Amino acid sequence: MSEDTNREEQTTKKKTKKTKQGEMSFLEHLEEFRWHIVRSAMAIFAFAIVAFIMKDFIFDTVILNPRTPDFWTNRMFAKLGDLVGSEALKINQEPLELISIKIAGQFSMHIWTSIIAGFLLASPVVFYEFWRFVKPALYDKEKKHASGAVFYTSALFMMGVLFGYYLIVPLSVHFLGTYNVSSDVANQINLKSYIGSVTSISMAAGVVFLLPIFSYFLSKVGILTPQFMKTYRKHAYVVMLLLSAVITPPDIFSQVMVCFPLVFLYEIGIMISRRVVKKREKELEEN
Repeated sequence: MSEDTNREEQTTKKKTKKTKQGEMSFLEHLEEFRWHIVRSAMAIFAFAIVAFIMKDFIFDTVILNPRTPDFWTNRMFAKLGDLVGSEALKINQEPLELISIKIAGQFSMHIWTSIIAGFLLASPVVFYEFWRFVKPALYDKEKKHASGAVFYTSALFMMGVLFGYYLIVPLSVHFLGTYNVSSDVANQINLKSYIGSVTSISMAAGVVFLLPIFSYFLSKVGILTPQFMKTYRKHAYVVMLLLSAVITPPDIFSQVMVCFPLVFLYEIGIMISRRVVKKREKELEEN
């Protein structure tokens, strides 16, 4: 009797151990995912507090600077304009005037901007927590090939944010801030609209720079193929050129400067997708 009991206990322990190390139930996945979200939110909140305290640096040096002539990109375009004799390249030479039309407008934007800054600063932690959630579902080979995913994802995202901030933002601010439908209509830019444009452009550029990462994982699950990306390559190029033409001054140099990194990332995505598909086909042939 005691031997049967011991056998049952051992069997139960083995099953429990297998459950913990192997497949988890749906509720256990939700619980695990919840804690990853909690840890990510805590990191974002901590960095948001730091950003909230550093108000002068966040606003005067970072957020509001692209609209002034002293901003690095504006100074470089001005020097380039003098060099080639083009006044169109001299952007944001007159500081864009901003207004706040709500009594709590500046305070609410202070909080919102701090949260966005907190997310940007905590993005490596967020990507790491997401990787920790996905990692147990991968095979050993996949874990080996995906090593360094957090580093590359964080690096590409921050490169995209910096690209958007230093290049696309000043060009967009100049174009949209000076554009008018009639000389009788004056531009009075709201603080919320300006900050929303700066943050959305920078974040969108960060996401666009993750195209190689998206290409890898979408190709891994069979959703994306290099043939698909090649077929719609011309369409993608047209969209990139149109986007570049809209946000840049009316000269080919600025358009190419914005469009080239996007084209380069698209081509890198095709190469990654081709490599993943070839590797999957080779594994199927071996099996």
